[in-house]
Parts: sequence; structure tokens; C-alpha cells
Amino acid sequence: MGAVVKGRYTAKTEGDFVVFLIGMRVNRIWAVHKWFPVFRAMGPMIRELYANGSLGFRGTEFMVGWRSVHLLQYWDSYEQLEAYARGGQHLKAWRQFNRAVGTDGSVGIYHETYKIRAGEYECVYGNMPRFGLAKVTEHVPAVGQYETSRRRMGGMNDPAVPTPPNPES
Repeated sequence: MGAVVKGRYTAKTEGDFVVFLIGMRVNRIWAVHKWFPVFRAMGPMIRELYANGSLGFRGTEFMVGWRSVHLLQYWDSYEQLEAYARGGQHLKAWRQFNRAVGTDGSVGIYHETYKIRAGEYECVYGNMPRFGLAKVTEHVPAVGQYETSRRRMGGMNDPAVPTPPNPES
């Protein structure tokens, strides 16, 4: 991770994008021969994505839990994400998973896909390195129109922020 950026920031981007969560869960801890290859398959996919900017992949964050690994990814479009899933390192890894694990229950996998329309997202980062959406888009100070969640979502009448008095009243 990069250096800590002091202060409050948000992410700014034009147009629609996709948030994709993908991960694995170790269900049988002692079945290392089952879950370790699934874990190891993630690296080649991520390297392939970063090496090919035309695929629509913007970036990823890794998160590790006690028995799980999760990747939070950002994509330009659902169509590009789907096209990647049908080829390259992903298709190879998917076929290997089905042969080696299938439905035996030793390793769990999941993904969730969210289409985000332009202007229908908000985020804030306080004293953080560039992270998540702010790492793959424009990283801007959370001031003015970006100061509160409501303002970042396009609302101007934020009850948490006092409205200046009307000089004509």
C-alpha cells in the first residue's frame, strides 16, 4: 500500500462502472491440497489483468479473513468482466477448480457483481493511502460538494450541514 494521505478524500469518476467481489473460503482446513491451488490461482489472474489494460479492469484490493480471501475489484463494464470470465487465466482456473474441488465442500467460492451508474456511489477515506475506488479513479479532497455523504450522492440540502442564511429574508 502507498503512503498515508492525511485528511479526508473521496473518489471521483465519470460514467458507469462495475464493482466485483470475488473470494474463496477454506471449509476444510486440513485439505490444503484442495484449497491451496485455488488460492494460488488468483495471482496469475491478477497479473494478467494488470498487464492488459484493454480488458476493462481498473484495479483490486485484497482482504484476508481467518478462513477466507476476498478481492474487491473495479471494472469499466459488466460486458468486459463477463468477457474476461469466459477466457484467459480465469477460464483455466475455473476448469481446474471444477476438476479438483467441484462440489466436495472443501473450498467455497463466491462472487458478487454490482453495476454502478454514474453519480450513484459515494465513499470517504480519512488518513488512508489511496484505496479502493479512490485508487482506480480520481482522488479528490472531501470538501465542498464532496464534504458529506449526501453531497457526494448529489444532494445539496444536507441536514447535517447548516444552510447559510438567505440574505434576502
